[in-house]
Amino acid sequence: MRGWWREMAGLVLPLACGGCGRPRTPLCEECAWQLGGRGPRRARPCPEPAGLPVVFAAAEYEDAVRALLLAHKERGVLGLAGPLGAALAGAVVAAAPEALGGAEPLLLVPVPSARRAVRARGHDAARRVAVAAAGALRRSGARASAVPVLRQCRKVADQSGLTARERVLNMTGALGVVKGAERLLEGRRAVLVDDLMTTGASLVEAARALRAATAAGPSGCVRTSAAVIAAPPLSFGVDHG
Repeated sequence: MRGWWREMAGLVLPLACGGCGRPRTPLCEECAWQLGGRGPRRARPCPEPAGLPVVFAAAEYEDAVRALLLAHKERGVLGLAGPLGAALAGAVVAAAPEALGGAEPLLLVPVPSARRAVRARGHDAARRVAVAAAGALRRSGARASAVPVLRQCRKVADQSGLTARERVLNMTGALGVVKGAERLLEGRRAVLVDDLMTTGASLVEAARALRAATAAGPSGCVRTSAAVIAAPPLSFGVDHG
């Protein structure tokens, strides 16, 4: 019911840019450029956790981009899923360049949010943006689909107040693959997708869960990289040697 009301409200309430508040537009040109105008780039947190797949991000997590992500996730501005998904699609192509025009299916696997967070927000932001990104990729000729096959196996603490090392410990063993989804993943190309990467702990755990579920399969382990909408500015151009 809450999600239905938000969908209807978006049709009748005055529009304002989710990034800067400019009236009469859900996303102004300047904020749209900050979201996707620079193009996707390799992002690496510092310190970089062991087991982190190659990650590409569409934008830096600051100013308008931060406001857009928060508007979509926390305030339920669902109309932003389209432009956020388009930005994420660009990062997916950078993470899996063989996707466009390729015959092999490309699986977009959203990192799951805690159930309590989804209930509190009234929608699953990561899943919604993953679906939008898959649609954008299909329109570009890719055989892409969003497959929400990851689930939380246990409760985790709120990550916001934890250090990078504590976040890794908090997430280790927290995710698993939905029963029966192993056959869908085995030997395939999967891109883990999320709205934001900070320390990379969630992506490390998501990649581990996919590998664990497919390692013994007859078609081989899933091949994994990652794409996010945004990452902190210091994640770009970092050389870890």
